[in-house]
Amino acid sequence: QVQLLESGGDSVQAGGALRLSCSASGSEYFRNTMAWFRQVPGKERKGVASIRAFGGVTYYADSVKGRFTISQDNTKNTLYLQMTRLKPEDTAMYYCAATSSAWDPVTEDSLSVRSYHNWGQGTQVTVSS
Repeated sequence: QVQLLESGGDSVQAGGALRLSCSASGSEYFRNTMAWFRQVPGKERKGVASIRAFGGVTYYADSVKGRFTISQDNTKNTLYLQMTRLKPEDTAMYYCAATSSAWDPVTEDSLSVRSYHNWGQGTQVTVSS
């Protein structure tokens, strides 16, 4: 299993930037792919970005392409999400997730909630206009 702890959520103005972090511990096997998801109350959780451990291949939801960057520091066992040009519609609880699955090529399956079995508790991001 994997333990995940997110941090970095905050309240920012539209157009601003934030960097989320996710500290991971546990078996590396269950971290073959890691991802960020987000959820607003009353709506389903949606994938934002994923990264495959082997090769560092990334995949992004269309809504964040060009604005968000997912990365990982394997020496620190930390996953990051750099968010820029934030919009009010980016407001959500952001969750870190990990899975033993690895896709080649990486597809939208890497942003499916059903693909992940290890989740953090979430960190809140609020973007005001």
